[in-house]
Amino acid sequence: MSQFFQIHPENPQKRLIQQACEIIRKGGLIAYPTDTGYALGCQLGDKAAMERIHRIRQLDADHNFTLVCRDFSELSTYAKVNNAVFRLIKAHTPGPYTFILPATKEVPRRLQHAKRKTIGLRIPEHAIALALLEELNEPLMSSTLIMPGDDLPMTEADDIIDRIGKQLDLVIDGGACGAEPTTVVEFIDDIPEVVRYGMGDASAFEV
Repeated sequence: MSQFFQIHPENPQKRLIQQACEIIRKGGLIAYPTDTGYALGCQLGDKAAMERIHRIRQLDADHNFTLVCRDFSELSTYAKVNNAVFRLIKAHTPGPYTFILPATKEVPRRLQHAKRKTIGLRIPEHAIALALLEELNEPLMSSTLIMPGDDLPMTEADDIIDRIGKQLDLVIDGGACGAEPTTVVEFIDDIPEVVRYGMGDASAFEV
């Protein structure tokens, strides 16, 4: 591990956010806090960093990466949504949900699900994550930091440093996070299906 930043979880220091984004832009892989545990993040479309995430988490080729967006207008750049889906998602963002939606041409092909051409998207409710996204001016390509053999995401920066610090370019310590992953909702032909139950209330998406 090359760097470790302690960033205030409610009032992130702008200087440290800028330095973190420079690391990302130079091909760095970071661990950062969200409202649902820590996540691994890198620049959109960075193939080498994506392969590092695959190795750390021991993911298979069909894993759906998530584009973490700063707001709803950014989300709609990368996903195809009709008016009904738009309203349903907007009512639950920002928050602890990941939505799997048909990808637009703005999404690099290698980030899409190989068969279904979908992409996971979410808008977090965490000041550090949102500050990073604002400074980057584009989504973060992300994956929840759930290690092989674990059921829940990592929630403490010290534990991340101990287990995988040497494999990362930066760990951002923003304090303890939520101990559940996001609720994942996939839209198939515009019909929602809950594919993972997590922190978010799934009742609005159960048909």
